[in-house]
Amino acid sequence: MGIGKPVKQVLILIAGVILLLVGIALLVLPGPGLLLVLAGLLVLASEFPAVEKYVDPIRDRAMKAAEDSVSSPLRIAGSVLAGLCLLAAGVVWGLVPGLPLAGWSTGSSLILSGLILFALLIWSYKRVQAKRAANAE
Repeated sequence: MGIGKPVKQVLILIAGVILLLVGIALLVLPGPGLLLVLAGLLVLASEFPAVEKYVDPIRDRAMKAAEDSVSSPLRIAGSVLAGLCLLAAGVVWGLVPGLPLAGWSTGSSLILSGLILFALLIWSYKRVQAKRAANAE
């Protein structure tokens, strides 16, 4: 027994809006903002075709940002340093009770942001290397 179409649309709307809002927040906070905005738009576009016109421009910007993040060794080193700082800050926020918003809820979100940064950095690097190899042939 499946769920009805209106219920499915509401669930997709909620998931898409949450991804979109978190992505917008991560545009100014540490994290993969453009990629989450893109994910939110893709989720929304799956059920609401009017949203599709926004997907391609955001996809282009997100992919360009991903490629730019690994365009030089200095940028890669900066990203790795930022990821390590996020991991360290997460541990500190989890262990030091006197900090604002101290606790493992804040600490784990910082650690998760660092791990996501590393995963996206590796993905971007592999993508750029594959693109360079294809252009070299």
